[in-house]
Amino acid sequence: MTEDACPISPVVDLLFSRWTTPIIWVLEHHGRLRFNELHRLLPSITPKVLTQRLRQLERDGLVVRTYHAEIPPRVEYEISDLSRTLVPVFRTLHGWSEEHLAEVAAAREAYDAAAG
Repeated sequence: MTEDACPISPVVDLLFSRWTTPIIWVLEHHGRLRFNELHRLLPSITPKVLTQRLRQLERDGLVVRTYHAEIPPRVEYEISDLSRTLVPVFRTLHGWSEEHLAEVAAAREAYDAAAG
């Protein structure tokens, strides 16, 4: 059995795949939302992809889907208790981005100027 070169690779694959982080971020900041409300807050994602990502997040235990048997039926999504354990991680990454993204942009500019 081989070990991953980086022990956090499975977590990175789980959390930082396209759309996972924005969906969890929006649900964490806006609370329980219906599909259309969530889609309005993430207009760049197609409904098909949003449905796929929500199903995967539900399967992974990161999102809770609640079906209300009403007329008309209502479905709501919210982050799970497991997702709530990620909030400090997201806050740390948010703080890092606010503090350091300008440095990244400056480094890219310098690199591109030297390479051009």
